[in-house]
Amino acid sequence: MNTRVVPDPAAECTDPVARLLVSRAFGVISRRYVLARHQIAAAILDADGGVHVGLHLDAMVGRAAVCAEASALSAARLATDAGLVAVAAVRYPKPSEPPTARVVPPCGLCRELLLDHAPGLAAVIDSPGSGMGLSRLGGLLPHKYVGTKWPTTPPDGPLPTAHDPSR
Repeated sequence: MNTRVVPDPAAECTDPVARLLVSRAFGVISRRYVLARHQIAAAILDADGGVHVGLHLDAMVGRAAVCAEASALSAARLATDAGLVAVAAVRYPKPSEPPTARVVPPCGLCRELLLDHAPGLAAVIDSPGSGMGLSRLGGLLPHKYVGTKWPTTPPDGPLPTAHDPSR
């Protein structure tokens, strides 16, 4: 059981969608953190307002590890067919680090995976000087691989808001 006091980084989010996702991811990782096993949790918002969480699963063989975003994506797809709107991932500090949890962008592999399943997905990004907010995930992966297994067309449009009528 984790007994460290680490502040919730959602307090730094001014965007309500970002705050919701960061808070949910932080809640999971603050309860489930285990050194060298679970360091990151993710939360994905669906178009119906559901939030799905996932936990990073580390492994002795690094390639066998599963990212929190992939876990959250799987949880979302098990729960609903609704479109996926936004994702956030939170990294919990190791005992040797200052007690500051931080929002981290999806890794390259997760960017590919998430965009395969949700081409218009937004991600919570912590940009120096700009703070935390939503950015199109496709903008973080400008040269995404496009295969032929299924058609993909990234939708345009505004980033999700707390008052998004499509939710």
